[in-house]
Amino acid sequence: MENVTGKIRAICISKERGVEKAETETAVLVEGEGIKGDAHAGKWHRQVSILSGSRIDEFNSRGAGVKYGDFGENLVIDGIDCISLPVGTILTIGDGDRQTSIRVTQKGKECHTHCRIYKRMGECIMPHQGIFSEVIKGGEIRKGDGVSVQYPDINRPFTAAVVILSDKASQGVREDLSGPAAREILTENGYEVIETIVIPDDTKRLKAELIRLCDGREVDLVVTSGGTGFSLRDNTPEVTLDVADRNAPGIAEYMRYRSMEITDRAMLTRGASVIRGRSIIVNLPGSPKAVKECLGFIMNGLEHGIKVLRGAVSECARDNDQRSDR
Repeated sequence: MENVTGKIRAICISKERGVEKAETETAVLVEGEGIKGDAHAGKWHRQVSILSGSRIDEFNSRGAGVKYGDFGENLVIDGIDCISLPVGTILTIGDGDRQTSIRVTQKGKECHTHCRIYKRMGECIMPHQGIFSEVIKGGEIRKGDGVSVQYPDINRPFTAAVVILSDKASQGVREDLSGPAAREILTENGYEVIETIVIPDDTKRLKAELIRLCDGREVDLVVTSGGTGFSLRDNTPEVTLDVADRNAPGIAEYMRYRSMEITDRAMLTRGASVIRGRSIIVNLPGSPKAVKECLGFIMNGLEHGIKVLRGAVSECARDNDQRSDR
């Protein structure tokens, strides 16, 4: 195998969720599913969980005394600092006819309940050091197999996530039509929409989802719909600005400007647009019609902005205009 940089130290599986996994010498990766016989296998993005061996060693040096699988991890890999890998990285395991591949889909996760390790140590490394992946080429893997790294193509298709803010839709009282409208426009423009979620107008939940999508899933574009008006529960812009690393007001300003050509009520939308890490977050109005209109206004400009964030282009200059902010 070329470009071997790591090695599998341990393989761990369990038939039930929420329990420590047991070490095994071999396992079978199933394309689109995960590890055969493991409780976390399924058609979702967190099929195989991974920790770096060095992170476990460092934790044990502080007296943790954990075994492989105690964090619920499937693979322990030596020679690779897994948490530093960008989402989209492909890890190839094994060689020749026994070569398999997994793709990184998420970095870290929220800890909803504190495990026994946290209760004993006051810390658990899985939420901030673990990574998750999906199987893209199945086959048998063995303890000691080499692991090579293929970083994501800088010109790969853009990814997007859609977050709908609606008390009634989240309770099933009203059908969500804004989410499908946003997915339609994004898909038509070549985006891979990796998640669509409907949540109530809850500031804590929205903040957690925006951070997870930007930091954990490293989505290129997160669009929200709803919560941008004058109601006391309309707090989407405030939450968006709270999680921002940098403001990007021109996107929201342009949507308002173009929307004013359609209705003067566009002046009442308070949507924001920001950058967190390498992700752009854009607040859209709540109606399906406004969602389609506003996304249609900004698609061309967003494409260039995402390329700049990825480092695929070095500046925004066009023709003879050499200003980098245009």
